Amino acid sequence: MKITISQVSEYVDQEVTIGGWLANKRSSGKIAFLQLRDGSGYIQGVVVKEDVGEEIFARAKSITQESSLYVTGIVQTDERSPFGYELQVKNVEIIHESVDYPITPKSHGTDFLMDHRHLWLRSKRQHAVMKIRNEIIRATYEFFNNQGFVKIDPPILTGSAPEGTTELFSTKYFDEDAFLSQSGQLYMEACAMALGKVFSFGPTFRAEKSKTRRHLIEFWMIEPEMAFYDFEDSLKVQEDYVSYIVQSVLQNCKLELNTLGRDVEKLEKIKAPFPRITYDEALKFLHKQGFSDIQWGDDFGAPHETAIAESYEKPVFITHYPTSLKPFYMQPDPEREEVVLCADLIAPEGYGEIIGGSERIHDFELLEKRIEEHKLSKDTYNWYLELRKYGSVPHSGFGLGLERTVAWISGVEHVRETIPFPRLLNRLYP
Repeated sequence: MKITISQVSEYVDQEVTIGGWLANKRSSGKIAFLQLRDGSGYIQGVVVKEDVGEEIFARAKSITQESSLYVTGIVQTDERSPFGYELQVKNVEIIHESVDYPITPKSHGTDFLMDHRHLWLRSKRQHAVMKIRNEIIRATYEFFNNQGFVKIDPPILTGSAPEGTTELFSTKYFDEDAFLSQSGQLYMEACAMALGKVFSFGPTFRAEKSKTRRHLIEFWMIEPEMAFYDFEDSLKVQEDYVSYIVQSVLQNCKLELNTLGRDVEKLEKIKAPFPRITYDEALKFLHKQGFSDIQWGDDFGAPHETAIAESYEKPVFITHYPTSLKPFYMQPDPEREEVVLCADLIAPEGYGEIIGGSERIHDFELLEKRIEEHKLSKDTYNWYLELRKYGSVPHSGFGLGLERTVAWISGVEHVRETIPFPRLLNRLYP
């Protein structure tokens, strides 16, 4: 019976065959311990010379790191194993012998590991991060599908920039200029006017020359847009969504969280509702914390966000930012027009902003005025204006950055570990 490692719990005391790779091994006299992986998980194979004979035992001892093989044996429970099972090996068949595998069990520098990212992904730590990423994606689809949202795919090549052109990658689209998308939001607003509640999940690009542990050049965003939802409605969806994905990871990725040494008690506290503070309140708090140089109208940087987040055990919303700090499409507060109905959701433990969202302007004349104030081309945004011309309604939306969210939930320090092949300021390989 050929099975995967993830299926072994269904075959206790039965003989199975697993195709996989040798992650590591050790031997003690007449016993060899093979650390096997197959993509679905890790399991230890125990090879006893007395049980398998000279030939198979010699073969098992000679297998090199990352060689591919079929291993046949009896599945047994093992309370000492984090996985809970091991394989009493009866036969080993080498498929392909790996020679001089470059990533050995010793310590390696980050640049070396990034140069070998195509192989580094095979490590137990990277495997755990990718499984958590996958669970967050799975739970995302589950959450929005259960809430009646429709999945929509906005274009990656666009003719306009929702948040300014300074951080965009430009390209030629035959005889005109085009950009790699930095957000699908504007298109998602159009889809919300057609389908009510929609969400997208896709790659976005920012030509931002940043080297911080929070930034990638290419990253993935989940962007819901909701017709007839005001600012408060949107905040409720955001906190419910984040709570849902965290609890899903806790439930379905226990082994991976343990592999990463994640403090799950901190994650267990992540349940809606989340605390909220206004930009003004955050500014007063920062002044008390010694950040005397930041003034009203300045944006918050990583140190400011971290200082605010440290006061809470849950993610915290910072709301009502100055209009001057935010994109042209955000709805001003009707009681105070110098601020907009927006919020950034700041993750605990120094991981920074994971969500940005707002109520969108639904008044044609106000949006037209904002486009003029930002010196944007009215012709380029004519289609976006028309959404306010034909049956405009109040609507809201937000965007969650997947990689920062994975970093926070899995507890890894740098977002470069949260995407299979990261694109960084000075890295386009592999």
